Amino acid sequence: MLLVTGGSRGIGAATAVMAAARGYDVAIGYVTDSTAAAEVVAACEDAGGRATSVRCDVAIESEIEGLFELATERLGPIRVFVNNAGILHRAARLDEMELDRLESVVAVNVVGAMLAAREAVRRMSTAHGGSGGAIVNVSSAASYLGSPNEFIDYAATKGAIDTMTIGLAKEVAGEGIRVNAVRPGLIHTDIHERSGIERRVDTLAVHVPMQRGGHADEVAETILWLASDAASYVTGTLVNCSGGR
Repeated sequence: MLLVTGGSRGIGAATAVMAAARGYDVAIGYVTDSTAAAEVVAACEDAGGRATSVRCDVAIESEIEGLFELATERLGPIRVFVNNAGILHRAARLDEMELDRLESVVAVNVVGAMLAAREAVRRMSTAHGGSGGAIVNVSSAASYLGSPNEFIDYAATKGAIDTMTIGLAKEVAGEGIRVNAVRPGLIHTDIHERSGIERRVDTLAVHVPMQRGGHADEVAETILWLASDAASYVTGTLVNCSGGR
């Protein structure tokens, strides 16, 4: 079974449907849009896999624990965990950001992601009686670009994900778990609507060597390769999916 947080839209949804088409049973976590989550579940089932959705706010520890418990109860052991849930606020300079914004971004993008990875390890690690598997963290090109004048807070949280990926990979390499991260660049998803920058991807595509924004399916392909046996000797690696930017 493949479990993905933030699975009702964008990269998470694309990964879920692609995984179902490749033989995985799929569980998705979502936080608000139950209609979109149901549509992703239906698309996964149409692609040939069993699928379920569980409401989960990854800023709340008990809800993360509930997500893992319900997903495994319904679909069996986790083979792949895609640590995808994340939030982004409107573009601003750091000197314009309020404390509640900073706390909310860290709560979801760092603390929530680490708690979710913890729950995956507790179930997948051979040291805990699991049979191993793969964790793919969804970071961002922002982690190395810094996102000045836009999202320094978001970029900093994704830098934390990069570091967590490297450290966790070393912790569990001997326990049957590979841990890697994908770092998407400018991708056509609705996360950009929250930035307040109209047509952000198209506007910034001039700075991408490939001269275009990417698509969620292109990131999903990268995630599923990292999760697959084709990447059996790959761990602790950060893979850019950013058109060369």
